[in-house]
Formats: sequence, C-alpha cells, structure tokens
Amino acid sequence: MMLRIKNWDNKTWISSAKYIQSFNNFLLKQKKLTKHSKILDIGCGRGKIMGSLSSKLKLTHKPIGLDVENHKDFDKRISFKKINAIQYLGNNKKKFDLILIKQTIHLFNLKDIKKILTYAYSSLEVGGIILILTLDTKDNEIPTFYLMKQKLNQSFKRDSLIWKKLLKLNIKKNTASFNFKVNIKKNVYLKMIKQRYISTLLKFNSLQISNGINDINLNYKKNILFNDKLKCIIFTKV
Repeated sequence: MMLRIKNWDNKTWISSAKYIQSFNNFLLKQKKLTKHSKILDIGCGRGKIMGSLSSKLKLTHKPIGLDVENHKDFDKRISFKKINAIQYLGNNKKKFDLILIKQTIHLFNLKDIKKILTYAYSSLEVGGIILILTLDTKDNEIPTFYLMKQKLNQSFKRDSLIWKKLLKLNIKKNTASFNFKVNIKKNVYLKMIKQRYISTLLKFNSLQISNGINDINLNYKKNILFNDKLKCIIFTKV
C-alpha cells in the first residue's frame, strides 16, 4: 500500500513563493514549455507548484495533478484528481509534454515504478519529458534527530537502488540537480516534524516524535539553515 503524506507542502519551504519560483525556473531550463503545453503532476500534493507555472505560462490547458490524499485546499489553477497514478495512466488517452514525478517515486514499489514509467512514456508527446526528482542520497542536509537519521539512511539505500535501475533504462535520458537554500525558523520546522512532513516520519509513534523534537530543539539554532538538494533524471521521448 502506498504511503500517504498529508503535510509535505503545507506551510513548509516547499510551499513558499520563493521555492516555487526557483523550482519552476529550474523546470523551464529542462524543458521549453508554451501556453499550449500539457502537464501531468504525479503526487502533486496541493498543486501549488503547477498552479504557479500555469499562471506564469498562461496555460490554455489546466495541469492535471494526481494524489492519493484528498486535499480539499488544492490549487484551483490545476485539475486535481484523487487517484492512484497507475489507475489514471492505465486508462489515459491524453498526451503530455511534461510528466512530473517530484519526490514521490520512492513511495512506490519497484514493480509499480516500472508500470508507471511504461504508462507515462506512452503518454508523452514526441519530445515530451518525464522529470523525476528525489532527495540527494549522498549529500543530504535535512535537519534530523538520531532515529530520523537512521530511518532516512535506510530509505536512501532503497532510493539508490531505484536510481540505479532508472539509469539503466534504455530510454534517452540526462541528469540534473536542484538546490534550494532553506532558512527556516526552528519553531516552524518543529511543527513540520510534529506533522510528519516527510515519509521517513510516518511510522514513528508520538513518543519518538516528541523526543525527536526535543533533540532538534537542543541541537539547532533559532534559524535553521541548510540546502535542500534534489537529484533529477529526465527521460525524453524520441
């Protein structure tokens, strides 16, 4: 069963205007888009990134956003669908110029990842791209407490395996990286920990979360500074 993350883009740096602008600038460097471009976002959360891009490009087709979590406060500039990616893509007849899979590929098992990429590739226009981003597993700076760090490192081992399999696929591809300098107040980050903003925290009990909050409170300054580093692979349909 796919893990459900409710709060990764809810009042975090990822939902900030500065982050969204920075990410969309990065995205447009990877793929030239026009107002006629058709976009699919798999694991869109509240859809703020694609909503902003829609306004920036004055898109004539609303970006389609898929998520298994039923976000009531989704961005109205996207067409939000509460549905699993495999279910949607398996019945899809549309062709897209961009399919975005941002920080969600690790939530699927390897068998489902293969299905998603097969369906997604067949759903691209010629010249269209699948853009997959995940946390940088080698040089990660996310603020953690001891148990969170252990769990994150375990998750990174699996992520690295997924990444190696993606790189071996016989599809035209290239890689890139996206870095964002985060400056966040410690009390805000502690609220994010409490809300289990990242999949690593989902299975922690209340005591583990409480102890983790205490650890971060002791070990970090009032303002937490770090780089949010993502690695990216771009598949292009030829």
